[in-house]
Amino acid sequence: MNYFISILGLAVVFVLAFIASNNRKEIKYKNILFMLVIQLVLAYILLNTKFGLIIIRAVARLFEKLLEYAGEGINFVFGGLMNEGAYTFFLNVLLPIVFISVLIGILQYTKILPFIMRGIGFILSKVNGMGKLESYNGVASAIVGQSEVFITVKKQLGRLTSQRLYTMCASAMSTVSMSIVGAYMTMIDPRYVLTAIVLNLFGGFIIVSIINPYTVGSHEDFLEIEEAEKQSFFEMLGEYIMDGFKVAVVVAAMLLGFVALIALINNLFHLIFNLTFQQMLGYVFSPIAFLMSIPADEIVDAGGIMATKLVTNEFVAMEQLSKMAGHFSPRTLGIISVFLVSFANFSSIGIIAGAVKGLNEDQGNVVARFGLKLLYGATLVSVLSAIIVSFVL
Repeated sequence: MNYFISILGLAVVFVLAFIASNNRKEIKYKNILFMLVIQLVLAYILLNTKFGLIIIRAVARLFEKLLEYAGEGINFVFGGLMNEGAYTFFLNVLLPIVFISVLIGILQYTKILPFIMRGIGFILSKVNGMGKLESYNGVASAIVGQSEVFITVKKQLGRLTSQRLYTMCASAMSTVSMSIVGAYMTMIDPRYVLTAIVLNLFGGFIIVSIINPYTVGSHEDFLEIEEAEKQSFFEMLGEYIMDGFKVAVVVAAMLLGFVALIALINNLFHLIFNLTFQQMLGYVFSPIAFLMSIPADEIVDAGGIMATKLVTNEFVAMEQLSKMAGHFSPRTLGIISVFLVSFANFSSIGIIAGAVKGLNEDQGNVVARFGLKLLYGATLVSVLSAIIVSFVL
């Protein structure tokens, strides 16, 4: 029965993407089918095989060690503020972003990261039927982040058509930044974080290939990566340390505001309608949870968490999921976890539009105009990844 519902879910996702397509004749069905098979195979390997378990454990152990090293710096600066054994979200989850940001800066400075991103992007362009720029951007978004990625391709922004710009923005919204992957792994099972990152990369290309299909001519298939401004090693370290700290503080501020606002709205809804705002959202999103083959007695709670992610951000939703983990079966927990690992939410529209506008004002205005369609596509990517995982759990 679960397989039947998951197949139905896939069909609904593709129909919803097809309805929003701006050029149905250009859709490359063969590439889409190939990437869908790749998603299923990768999900099975990562979640159901010994080889996948070894990879997951290795990556989880790597981030565990990185978080331990980050903890040394946090304890040195804030140790006196922490009670023995106490858990503080800002200190334990957000501040390690600073250290991860430093490591990304070092890999960028030594040219290791650009080499990896170009190489993987080139291989992906042979699979997805898109241009080298789009393929590079999908990989780069998953490593350097949804706003920072546009800095690396700012030379080309002014020459991009609105179609190519949509593809690049959709990739940025569908993925997550490696700098905060460690934070995610402290909140949900690391195997679902890693699986979601891989699936979202291909899922982004699949959905965009349906919603926004086009063919890149050989004369347009250019890739010019913006070289970082020449800096000394320690100048670079200082810049990435501050960038990481800004991300941590911004996320903390958004969480403070969103969590408090949701608490207020929940209270008001409970007084007026005798149900919380999240319960109401849960009923609205329950059909989507059903299409992920989540059991009927869990779809309302699951829908509420997914909706929370869409209207706030993934951190708020993950925090709620960790509190409600006991209400869900292990399979449902895995499906919801994969759905949550992306930047697909309303605030990302402003972040991406602002990032592009800061580099090219005209193109930033273009992004702002298709903002809702951007969120629509990125949300379908998250739903698709969750459905793919439902086949193998």
